[in-house]
Amino acid sequence: MNTILRWKWPITIGILAITVVLFLLAPNLTEQAEKAGSFQLSKDASSQQAAQMLEEAGESDQTISVVVELNEALTDDMRSQLSTMADEIAALGDTVTSVLNPVESDELESQLVSENKKTVLIPITVDGTDEEVNQVAEDIRETVIPSDMTAYVTGLSIINNDVNISSQEGLKRTEIITVILIFGLLLAVFRSIVTPFVPLVAVGITYLLSQSLVAFFIDWFGFPVSNYTQIFLVAILFGIGTDYCILLLSRYKEELSAGHEVKQAIVNTYKTAGRTLLISGVAVFIGFFAIGFAEFPIFKSAVAVAVGIAVLLLVLFTVVPVLMLVLKEKLFWPSKKSASHKDSKLWATMSKLSVNRPVVSILVVAILTVPLLLTYDNSLSFNTVDEIGDDYESVKGLRAIENGFGKGDSLPVQVIIESDEKLANEEMIPYVERLSQRFEQIEGVEKIRTVTRPTGEMIEDLYVDQQLGLLADGLTDAREGLSEISEGLSQIQSGLAGGGNDSGGLGEVAKGIAQLNEQLTLTTQGLQQTGNVQQTVGALTAISSQLGQIQQGLASAGGDGAGMSQLTEGLAASNEGLTQITDGLTEVSGMMKAMSESDSVRETGLYIPAGTLENEEFAQVLERYTFADGNGIKMEVVLSDDPYSPEAIATVHRLKEAVASEVKGTPFEDVDIAFGGISSVNSDLADISSSDFSNTVIIMLISLFVVLSIMFRSMIMPLFMIGSLLLTYFTSIAIAELIFENILGFDGISWAVPFFGFVMLVALGVDYSIFLLDRFREEAERGITVREAMRLSMTKMGTVIITAAIILAGTFGAMMPSGVLSLMQIASIVVIGLLLYGLIVLPLLIPAITVSFDRGVWWPFGMKKKK
Repeated sequence: MNTILRWKWPITIGILAITVVLFLLAPNLTEQAEKAGSFQLSKDASSQQAAQMLEEAGESDQTISVVVELNEALTDDMRSQLSTMADEIAALGDTVTSVLNPVESDELESQLVSENKKTVLIPITVDGTDEEVNQVAEDIRETVIPSDMTAYVTGLSIINNDVNISSQEGLKRTEIITVILIFGLLLAVFRSIVTPFVPLVAVGITYLLSQSLVAFFIDWFGFPVSNYTQIFLVAILFGIGTDYCILLLSRYKEELSAGHEVKQAIVNTYKTAGRTLLISGVAVFIGFFAIGFAEFPIFKSAVAVAVGIAVLLLVLFTVVPVLMLVLKEKLFWPSKKSASHKDSKLWATMSKLSVNRPVVSILVVAILTVPLLLTYDNSLSFNTVDEIGDDYESVKGLRAIENGFGKGDSLPVQVIIESDEKLANEEMIPYVERLSQRFEQIEGVEKIRTVTRPTGEMIEDLYVDQQLGLLADGLTDAREGLSEISEGLSQIQSGLAGGGNDSGGLGEVAKGIAQLNEQLTLTTQGLQQTGNVQQTVGALTAISSQLGQIQQGLASAGGDGAGMSQLTEGLAASNEGLTQITDGLTEVSGMMKAMSESDSVRETGLYIPAGTLENEEFAQVLERYTFADGNGIKMEVVLSDDPYSPEAIATVHRLKEAVASEVKGTPFEDVDIAFGGISSVNSDLADISSSDFSNTVIIMLISLFVVLSIMFRSMIMPLFMIGSLLLTYFTSIAIAELIFENILGFDGISWAVPFFGFVMLVALGVDYSIFLLDRFREEAERGITVREAMRLSMTKMGTVIITAAIILAGTFGAMMPSGVLSLMQIASIVVIGLLLYGLIVLPLLIPAITVSFDRGVWWPFGMKKKK
């Protein structure tokens, strides 16, 4: 410290110069956070695979919707206005690739107009980045939607953009409130106009310098970043930086009061409180550095705080002592005394319980915390919309869709199927329907839209049982036709026999027709009894040939012109009827043979006749639900629950399990199948965040244990320090869950909150146990008893810890007006936890456990003797 004081001006000026230069040159951290996006899932996640498959196929266009709410049922004038709007949107530019006019056809109207005719969707496909999508949305609002129309523009990119905007606006409010709050609290604590500026200057330099370094690290090394990065830098650096300054200034005041001159007081301050500060800073640094081992970029983005802590320690050990030296006693002007330096009467009173009656003290803590712990059920919410509330237009549009069409229709789950070979053919498409049938049976699925059910209803004619029914009807018609032909031939035979003229051979002709008619009757009976279509076709072909010969014979036989002509025409008509029936039965025979040879028929119950997919009506269906030149097929699974709800996530898990079991032994076993849509994204978030949370927490706790064991020369102290923080965290999140879920009615705690709440509370709360136990170590080294050392430490450090906890809680409390739900929940957990720890757990539990171990608390190293 003497060296730093000797070189105070070069060091201080150097730090200030570096801070200014880096701040001016550094990239914009806010823009970097926006560019990084909201979720940043791994490429291995199913939702990201689905997006990648579509992007590689040139199908990554995004869909947004104009949602029109009408006061009355749809009228002709409104239909005309909607058509005009659709045309104007299509003309906005090249980024708009398609617009569906909701009133262009009855089919589109049935899909895009609600049942009560009061909610209308205009789906718009946009080929572009998120920024371009939001620009299109802005253009629609400004130039297309009439001022007197109630209409909203919504879509996933627009909602995410609103979340980003809300977060940045919340950050600005948090920064301003934090500075005002800290200044006011320090003014009240130190009763000095000068003192508050020391922490603000130190933390201000730290924040600017660390923010610049983080921004450079993002550009240079791909450092993780998210919307949380800046907010946590502000809250933690201002909060913990102020705490550390309070610790230093309190000890500095104490040293001055003991009669030491300024320079010696500074040296003594850094030998004692400086050591405590260093231990605390290293512990917090380790806690946040451990986050770097997380896999999930959003979680990992909090590692930026470790950079801030390192910079903070540098500033506290360089700039702050210079300010102490320059300001001297004036640092506390005009106050003669400071409330922060009085012995804590509250903690002195609590020590009588925790130090003298440790078992009772532990029971009191248990009574206060265990009932709350039992209420905790870890209900998580993945509802991004809750982050910003219903005031944003994108959310209003989403609510309108939900009210008009159902919640699941707003954002369906996409099932993306892709292969190296063509899937859009008669043999493969039936397997898509097989998946659809399986999905229909899953709880939480309302309907499926795909190539075999474009409107959500299955095409009945594709099912074999339906087709067999049609074939049966065809055979019945064939038999009836044959009977009619047989009756006609009988009439012709009677006409010939009644002529009484054998000279022309007409009698022989009549006998020939009689024989053919008998064969025809037998063939008809055979078809009816055996259903052997192929045999029937052969017999009818032979009969038709003979009938043709008789027809030719009659034509050359002469006779009564008019009568003979009628007979000839009758035979020709009969023969033509036989030919038609034969052709029909040939087609039936071919279809039945194809069915019998088709694997898809046996495995799916579906049969798509050759040529069906080339049908003009089917072309639109293929265009909508296939991609990559037919190598890919899309399915839309509409859920019965809110797409953002925990129930929707559970349904996606069931869909994934169903696919895994259903494709086994089918041609789809080797194709790529992935799930897209917000429910799938949230499903991936649930899986990844859960495993990452567990892994990171373990790494963080082990790291803290090792560091604390070395610092305190004990393996006992770190155990109950960490244990007390775990107790505090789970009690705090249980209280937060009661508030936000049971009282305010949210689905649960936002998915990212448990991770950040844990990291913040444990990494920051450990400071206060270090403040207490390091002072306890200092007092115990003087040779007094463990109980007396703890009692004295509590009396001396109580006010400092309570003040620090209130200030840190205040900085996190500044997040409450941010308007961002997850930040409000994180703030709630940290504020509740810090106050719970500073007022109950730390003064009642930690001393009780410590005195219970007596000098064994330094096991296995033993207490270091003071020389």
